[in-house]
Amino acid sequence: MNSTSHILLCIASVFLLTGSVACADDGSGLWLKYHRIADEARLRTCRQSFSTAVVQGDSATLRIVREEIKRGLDGLLDANLSFGEAIRQDGTIIVGTVQTSAPIRSLGWDTDLEKLGPEGFLIRSSQVNGHRATVIAANEEIGLLYGTFDLLRRVQTQAALDKLNVTSHPRIQYRLLNHWDNMDGSIERGYAGRSLWQWDALPARIDPRYRDYARANASLGINGTVVNSVNANPIILQPAYLEKLRALAEVFRPYGLKLFLSIRFSSPLRPARQAGSRRGGIGNLETADPLDPEVRQWWKDKAKEIYEVIPDFGGFLVKANSEGMPGPQDYGRHHADGANVLAEALAPYGGIVMWRAFVYDAKTDPDRAKRAYKEFVPLDGVFAPNVFVQAKNGPIDFQPREPVHPLFGAMPKTPLMLELQITQEYLGHSKHLVYLAPMWKEYLDFDTHAEGPGSSVAKVTDGSLHDYAMTGIAGVANTGSDANWCGHLFAQANWYAFGRLAWDHQLSAETIADEWIRMTLSRDEQAGQTVRLMMMGSWEACISYMTPLGLHHIMQAGFHYGPQPSYARAPREDWTSVYYHRADSNGVGFDRSSTGSNATSQYFSPVRERFDDVATCPEKYLLWFHHVPWDHKMASGRTLWQEIRRHYDAGIEYVKQMQETWETLKGRVDPEIFSHVQTKLETQLQDATLWRDTCLAYFQTFAQE
Repeated sequence: MNSTSHILLCIASVFLLTGSVACADDGSGLWLKYHRIADEARLRTCRQSFSTAVVQGDSATLRIVREEIKRGLDGLLDANLSFGEAIRQDGTIIVGTVQTSAPIRSLGWDTDLEKLGPEGFLIRSSQVNGHRATVIAANEEIGLLYGTFDLLRRVQTQAALDKLNVTSHPRIQYRLLNHWDNMDGSIERGYAGRSLWQWDALPARIDPRYRDYARANASLGINGTVVNSVNANPIILQPAYLEKLRALAEVFRPYGLKLFLSIRFSSPLRPARQAGSRRGGIGNLETADPLDPEVRQWWKDKAKEIYEVIPDFGGFLVKANSEGMPGPQDYGRHHADGANVLAEALAPYGGIVMWRAFVYDAKTDPDRAKRAYKEFVPLDGVFAPNVFVQAKNGPIDFQPREPVHPLFGAMPKTPLMLELQITQEYLGHSKHLVYLAPMWKEYLDFDTHAEGPGSSVAKVTDGSLHDYAMTGIAGVANTGSDANWCGHLFAQANWYAFGRLAWDHQLSAETIADEWIRMTLSRDEQAGQTVRLMMMGSWEACISYMTPLGLHHIMQAGFHYGPQPSYARAPREDWTSVYYHRADSNGVGFDRSSTGSNATSQYFSPVRERFDDVATCPEKYLLWFHHVPWDHKMASGRTLWQEIRRHYDAGIEYVKQMQETWETLKGRVDPEIFSHVQTKLETQLQDATLWRDTCLAYFQTFAQE
């Protein structure tokens, strides 16, 4: 047994001596359950600290603030919190802006608040009118809502509440979920049931889950949502659907959640004659050429129509000239031409364009990993000011592990929006427990050296490296109609982690895990340590039993779930497993070094040189950048083939350890949650074993050892 499993089991054994749980929980409450504080001493202290509240104003957002304070503290403190108009006793919560609250004006915090922007907030323990109070102050009402959720999080997670001095503001301006939801209710890469959006019932019927969804996002500081798939259906822009979207936007607005749309570039065209064609639109034009004056006017008219219905509409997300979707290259134009015609239409209203860099035209370069860089870097500085280039974290497609996308740092004149995938397309769907915050931290903390040492992807994304005029991060959502929202209870932690990192990318994966566990599963310290250790190693374990040492894209074609390392077909070789692993009797791996496709040249020095040399390339990326002999000596002293086998075995062992550890928590976490996770872990072990056995049997035919 290794040290990690020993710690897991020891902690779990101690936890068996602590209290039990008797309720049933279907997971629908997410991390906002507000269960009563069990520790009586802490409960008494909290009741003394929070006995009444003063929230001045009656806007929709401030009504939500009152509702959340009441709901949260009544549940956590088993109390009946009262609201007043003035501060008359100790233990008052005061919520307001300098503009609306005389008590807050009297505190003289104007200078501190000026630095926080429209969404930031302060939470401080203060004396107000001679009484001990907790003050939530902000410049705008949405900051007050974010501050309210922050304070409640601290109560839920048993953080210190005396002498509060919290200053918080988002490091990134646009913090969006991207839903890949289709108009028929299906979800591309969705593993938690059907779409949340019931288009047939809208706008007449507003499902209560819409408000729950907006509330959950506001609790994390997520401030935008793209509600439809990047493989967009143009009917979303028709007047009838704009009315449906208006209804959603009205639900979202008080929670600070702006509505965005994915659009099809060919929307100005007449409808396609052939059913299912992606080349048609909803207009009356014969072309969608972005330089055609009639096309430009069509988009201006459409933008005006949208903003008349949804005044705070956020903008467009665009997938163009990718996987059959139409785009400007159909007319001999480049990506900036396409993005700029949309940007021009949205600019008068403050809207933005998010133009995806997920393109891989085989004519651009034989190596798919190089294509986006080659298409977009020459256009740096050509895009309009309100255009993001939205790039995935890696250059291929949300693999269990990829090196950082070389675009980050390479476009100093064009704001880059980092696109992460919350839904587990290549990581076991909603069947595997895989906590993704460690993955995202690996990318955010990666040093590109674009401007010398310290040029992290986080600094590119938050604009501090290149002084971007706007900044953004997007997460491909994992929500659906399942009662627990995400299919797997632990997948909720990835939604949660995305929101927390989008607000503050300096948070650690461990801190975020601890918060989520205490808010969702248990506030018991021993239980928290047990579950956190399970979570923190789960991503590396998944890599080990799927694609260790830089292997990638060897999943089932299309479905992207189980292993299919033997998959090959012509002529689209860059869609196949054998294209990526290139196993033969000499070795395995894709040679992207200077002696191969030279993809390493797209990185900045010294990253370029480190990746280029098989002796210095990090082993976790080895087979991504190099075709390596089976008998190559690894850092461990084992051969490559021995190391591959060790990784596959280690991945399975970790899943077994998670199973054993989870079993020790029976009766100590909610029984419905326990049974749900227990079943998922059984499936995960079966799948991990299949991955190992399938991949090793296949590669054995080449390794011959």
